[in-house]
Amino acid sequence: MINKGQMINDRYEIIRSIGEGGMANVYLALDTILDRKVAVKILRGDLADDEKFVRRFQREAISASSLTDPNIVEVYDVGEDNGKYFIVMEYVEGKTLKQLVKRRGNLTLPEVIDIMLQLTSAISHAHNSYIIHRDIKPQNVIILEDGRVKIMDFGIAVALNAGEFTQTNSVMGTVYYIPPEQANGNTATIKSDIYSLGILMYELVTGSVPFKGENPVEVAIKHMREPIPDICEYDPEMPQSIENIILKACAKNPKNRYESAEEMHDDLKTALDKDRFNEPRVIYPYKEKGFDEDFDGEKMPKAGRAARNAAKNEDKKDKKMNKALIIVGAITAALVSLLLFFILILPKITDKKDAIIPDVSGMSITQAESTLKDKGFEVAAKTKKENSDDVEKDKVIGTDPEMGRSMKAGTKVTLIVSKGTEKIKIEDYTGKNYYEVKAKLEAAKITVVLDKKDVSDSEKLDSNTILSQDVKSGEKLGKGDTITLTIPNIYKSYPNFNEEGYTENSAREFAKENGLNINVTYVQDPSSVDGTIIYQNMSAGSKITKGATLKIKVVKNGMPEVSDSHGEE
Repeated sequence: MINKGQMINDRYEIIRSIGEGGMANVYLALDTILDRKVAVKILRGDLADDEKFVRRFQREAISASSLTDPNIVEVYDVGEDNGKYFIVMEYVEGKTLKQLVKRRGNLTLPEVIDIMLQLTSAISHAHNSYIIHRDIKPQNVIILEDGRVKIMDFGIAVALNAGEFTQTNSVMGTVYYIPPEQANGNTATIKSDIYSLGILMYELVTGSVPFKGENPVEVAIKHMREPIPDICEYDPEMPQSIENIILKACAKNPKNRYESAEEMHDDLKTALDKDRFNEPRVIYPYKEKGFDEDFDGEKMPKAGRAARNAAKNEDKKDKKMNKALIIVGAITAALVSLLLFFILILPKITDKKDAIIPDVSGMSITQAESTLKDKGFEVAAKTKKENSDDVEKDKVIGTDPEMGRSMKAGTKVTLIVSKGTEKIKIEDYTGKNYYEVKAKLEAAKITVVLDKKDVSDSEKLDSNTILSQDVKSGEKLGKGDTITLTIPNIYKSYPNFNEEGYTENSAREFAKENGLNINVTYVQDPSSVDGTIIYQNMSAGSKITKGATLKIKVVKNGMPEVSDSHGEE
């Protein structure tokens, strides 16, 4: 039992317990040297004497400590103190995604995409470090108040090159997110993490997991047999691009999944683009049923057998270690011999002539592949995609290695294919709201220049209404281009005092309100009613300038012409 105030390794002062797990208990502690809060994971006392569990706990620490990513909980320290094996980690305050989904149900699509982009970025970083998580689930993802997410508990992550996968590890992932190959007792790969990411995304979009059952084995069987439920039936307005990402990540056959977390990340970036909302539904190129020969129809999946035999398999692993070392030694000797063969002998046997990579720009992918193969080159199955203002979408921009280079025949060449232009077609923005148009254009990295044109308030225009633009409708602009939008600079203008029914008093009040001097002349006009304003020196609609003199003539029959001035002329 770890108590409040207890010191670990003479450095970490325990504050309180913050969680208990199957292998370890987690405490909030104070790092007394760096004066910061940390999370300390300590191996459970009943397991500390078990050598196999200690090794697994240490593997966890070694795997996790090699990862440095803003979306992965950082590991600071690893050690042992009086028989207590511990890991010191970054302390993160926030809610788990599971808590968020329980409270809110499904999240908005922009929220889902933001979270999934962060997760795929972090998992891609782990995979590039030869580490798989093996237990991706919303309970292992913390979301901070600022929207950042952090993956925690790489407790069952194992370095891909460690060579220590066992059936015990294969069934440890939470069953609601377990990929079919792990449920069937097989080794996990980076594509297993991609499946779990897809299930997690399904839960964020719909508010629930796709497969449920009365027991873990029932759920595992559904992961292996049943297709992912149709999200577009759950929400008919759901963009097809969103369902396609989930379908591709959650394919039963790993061959139908994304090749990498990075590829899934790239697909997520454009998932909310309007031109993808009605894209065709994903069609799997490889069969989904019967692809795994280890699964036998109605028999219990290996997940059940693996769970029952977990402890036995762990014991067998230690007994096989010595035998493995002998095998590794023999393999190493064979590899050395094989390496010498490849370096010294094979080049002389298989020496190939150089060939020039042909110019395939502007061709379709099929034409480019055929041209390259005719010249003796191999063509990579996966293409690179880039934007191009000059080459239309789905046509070839170039190659890697580049066209024109002299390479050995048989060299694998990757096609660089156009994603189309990043430019957008300019519309006629006249009459539209300036700020709405400006936001749309700046989102496309277009510079918007504001110009103002004097307009009388008599025209009753909104000050944010676009009057004109210097780029014609239909032209295309992109990053770095500039467009000038003109909006009104609305000024106050003189009214028509006669037609608008002004009296002498209301004219004087108008002059006072607008900082004008006023000169009133009384005139006789038998054809007009007394008090009528029949003349003004400032024409209706002209711009008011503070301090100017407004002259008006007012009818007063029966008296001589008189001038009455207010203010300076």
